Amino acid sequence: MKAESAGSDPNAARSGRTRNRRGEGALLRDEIVAAAERLLEREGNEEALTLRSVAREAGISAPSIYTHFADRDAILEAVLDIAFERLRLLVLDSATEEVTDPVRRLVAGCQAYVRFGMQDPARYKVLFGRQRSGRPSMGSADDISELPEVWQRRLEAFMVLVDALRECVAAGRSTSEDPFADATTLWTSLHGAVVMRQFVPGFPMPPVERAVDDLVHRIALIKS
Repeated sequence: MKAESAGSDPNAARSGRTRNRRGEGALLRDEIVAAAERLLEREGNEEALTLRSVAREAGISAPSIYTHFADRDAILEAVLDIAFERLRLLVLDSATEEVTDPVRRLVAGCQAYVRFGMQDPARYKVLFGRQRSGRPSMGSADDISELPEVWQRRLEAFMVLVDALRECVAAGRSTSEDPFADATTLWTSLHGAVVMRQFVPGFPMPPVERAVDDLVHRIALIKS
């Protein structure tokens, strides 16, 4: 009987994966997401993520996925949530309050954002290169609390930059009259710095750290 039980999931048998015990469904969900992340990192594009490939990577049968995810897009959304949170923590940790100069905190957060995009291009492309059917709208220009909860979470990394610019204004280091709008322009420029270096690799661009520092000082209207 044991032999039949082990053989009932051929993917698990081939991978050597030990089946989760009853009640460990959340663990299987995490394994599915982790498998999707590995595939994305290894293959470099989201097209590599199919229910079959994720199941194969996780060492489970494809139907097992439906217990936790309705389809491939649902898996991708889970991967996106993790990536956005990772980006937020990187920006937040870099813009630490231990650095007393608010301008240095803002620059550090922007440098962390660009490093994420440069060092993890596959995840970055999924974060900002996917076509999305829904377009979240904000009632006011700087209130993300009016957005759906999922978009509030995903914009938290950006709001770290907004808050950092506001601190520069409060300290008299920036002449910005609209930190949210200027931070939006800064974010757009940082995105361009990442994408251009990925898709035009031979272009003689300045070193990325110097470029980011220049973007911050120009767009955030930093006083010299």
